[in-house]
Amino acid sequence: MTDDLERLANGVLWPGFYGTEAPEWLLDALRDGLPGVVYFGQNVGDGLQALSAQIRTANPAALIGIDEEGGSVTRLESDTGSTLPGAAQLGLVDDVAATEATGVELARRVRAIGGDVVLGPVADVNTDPRNPVIGVRSFGSDEHLVSRHVVAEVTGLQRAGVAACVKHFPGHGDTHVDSHHALPEISLDVDELERVHLEPFRAAVAAGVDTIMTAHIVVPAWGEEPATLNPRVLGMLRDWGFEGVIITDALDMAAIRETVGIGAGAARALAAGADLLCIGNPTNPGRETHPDQDHRDYLAARDGIVAALRDGSLPRARVEDAVRRIAALAQTRRTRSEAAEHAARSDAAYAGDDIVRRAVRGAHGDAAELVVLDARRRASLAVDSVAAYVAETLSGGGHVSRLDVARTSVDEQDAVLDEVIAAEGLTVVLIDRPDADDAQRSLIERAADRDPDAVVVNVGLPSQRPLALPVVEVGAASRIGAQAARDRLRRAYARVGASSPGDVEEDD
Repeated sequence: MTDDLERLANGVLWPGFYGTEAPEWLLDALRDGLPGVVYFGQNVGDGLQALSAQIRTANPAALIGIDEEGGSVTRLESDTGSTLPGAAQLGLVDDVAATEATGVELARRVRAIGGDVVLGPVADVNTDPRNPVIGVRSFGSDEHLVSRHVVAEVTGLQRAGVAACVKHFPGHGDTHVDSHHALPEISLDVDELERVHLEPFRAAVAAGVDTIMTAHIVVPAWGEEPATLNPRVLGMLRDWGFEGVIITDALDMAAIRETVGIGAGAARALAAGADLLCIGNPTNPGRETHPDQDHRDYLAARDGIVAALRDGSLPRARVEDAVRRIAALAQTRRTRSEAAEHAARSDAAYAGDDIVRRAVRGAHGDAAELVVLDARRRASLAVDSVAAYVAETLSGGGHVSRLDVARTSVDEQDAVLDEVIAAEGLTVVLIDRPDADDAQRSLIERAADRDPDAVVVNVGLPSQRPLALPVVEVGAASRIGAQAARDRLRRAYARVGASSPGDVEEDD
């Protein structure tokens, strides 16, 4: 039988888990006060509604969250690629009505599978083009643009009945270190941090956002602890009048797991002011990954909280306050259901493909067939950036060659490049880091020497430096983005039924 402190600790934990059915340990924890779960790609299958019902049978008040952003980050469409615009695409279009409509549509999809909380939108202002973890997940590099689109998406999500979670406070946009793998440090001037990176979070609070997710980043001007564990940083949110739920970024990320550990991290995050502790995705590699990693990580977090409660380093009142905030969020979510149904019925048909086509810019042509050389960087834990569906959609099921420019010699790369150019069709070099990856730029230069008619499709941040070939800027590694790029490069062919590739031209 679970003791009182274990039940109290359960009340603030939000784990991920393996599989498309709830494991018995998870059902037991839900019956014993666990406030919900987070879905990741491995949980998504044909029976997702049944899984949500199973979770709610164990705990009727359970909050089910999902890490679903659209664009490059999707769990619901992890096998086939997102059919929603990503943040960078919405920022490029800069139509707040389109962004709000995207929020409504995202909420509709999440509610359809029994979800309650969308872990988005990203409120980070991406000011470092080298950023390996945010990039096109951000609406842009200008704080005013980011703020207005964060507010628009929050409004759409919450009007349509789910809780929004803006992330990653106090801003993960000016870093070139991925907190999944290490602990980033932000050394900007405090005035710039407050003026630029905090502004979208202030706007979200003013707009009534339900939840805010912390970042595992260190701001030396505010202390040596990462924001997730830093009472000074989290206290800013309460000073602004935010009364919602503060959610931690995943505690299994290396920035926490490999420093203080999941257990101590859980206790210290609560003490710092966090309410709901996202334990994370058990498929993320750490020092060790076991078949029962989901259960092990949950126990590590729970036991760390219990130990801190017993030794007095974590006041019981702080945990009880967090439990109350989580319960209030669950109640708010339930009372929105009727209004959300009305909003879903009254909203006009959603045209996500039109939004993406407005965002995709650059080269166009009249090619009959596309031959794709996929030279994108390796996937990160946040983004499956080399998912096969991008290149497959772009090629239309035709020839695709995959090339890891970070792990192959120039001679090996040139052999693959020659093979692609020799294939019948327009040569397309698919990239994602033109301003941060010299190897991708070098490959493009050699492709231009061999085939001046080739073209680049960039699914990363738009290139700020000229490339040796015409470029289609997509702004997301998604199925809908790849389809828009394909249609653009085959535009004249599709319109007049051309039988051979034509010239590629640049436009706006």
